[in-house]
Amino acid sequence: MSVLIVIPARYASTRYPGKPLVALTGATGQARSLIERSWRAALAVQGVDRVVVATDDDRIADACKIFGAEVVMTSDTCSNGTERCAEAHSALGGAAEIVVNLQGDAPLTPHWFVEDLIAGLRADPMAQVATPVLRCDGAALNGLLEDRRAGRVGGTTSVFDRDRRAMYFSKEVIPFTSETYADDAPTPVFHHVGVYAYRPGALSEYPGWPAGPLEALEGLEQLRFMEQGRPVLCVEVEARGRQFWELNNPEDVPRIQRMMADMELE
Repeated sequence: MSVLIVIPARYASTRYPGKPLVALTGATGQARSLIERSWRAALAVQGVDRVVVATDDDRIADACKIFGAEVVMTSDTCSNGTERCAEAHSALGGAAEIVVNLQGDAPLTPHWFVEDLIAGLRADPMAQVATPVLRCDGAALNGLLEDRRAGRVGGTTSVFDRDRRAMYFSKEVIPFTSETYADDAPTPVFHHVGVYAYRPGALSEYPGWPAGPLEALEGLEQLRFMEQGRPVLCVEVEARGRQFWELNNPEDVPRIQRMMADMELE
């Protein structure tokens, strides 16, 4: 079963323009752009046949070509990463059996998150879309709550049923809990990891559906599947001691660099 990873990247981010080209310095002092680090994370995933960056911006395309990434140019009308992945997959011939959307703002995504996601989709023949979720410890939950108190849109959280079908995704912290947790204690909150795996049929249908009210309110592309009655499989992944965070705001740069230093990541 062939697997294609697409890394969608756009320059004109509302919250952080030019984000894919922002430099992140690792533990050794080596500075690499966000998009290069995301590409390197994709290359570490086992069992993948092809990795491409999909963008509509020549600045991003030129930067990617310098460090050796394959680039697919897409239109500037894509409203989100899923639409850009659908366009890229079509441009490449539409032959992949699983398409992975590894968003370009998650350079700390461990390879086993993506490997477990692909395995989860393969194991459930009825599932058309899958995405990883990571149980927050107290430190991660406090980071999410801190962002909300500061008025920042940070990570996304998810709730799901006993069959692991998503019930909702939100940029608010859900479910509500009044308890406090030690930094290393497990919590009932699951951080949604910004990676998706699609079967090609569901991916090709997606751009033809109108964005629903929940997608518009939350700004979360996966809600379009749910608003169309298409279930989203949540695959729980394990941190294995790794810290995880996405680059959503300029304030996340020092946070991610501290994490790379702590984990001795180049």
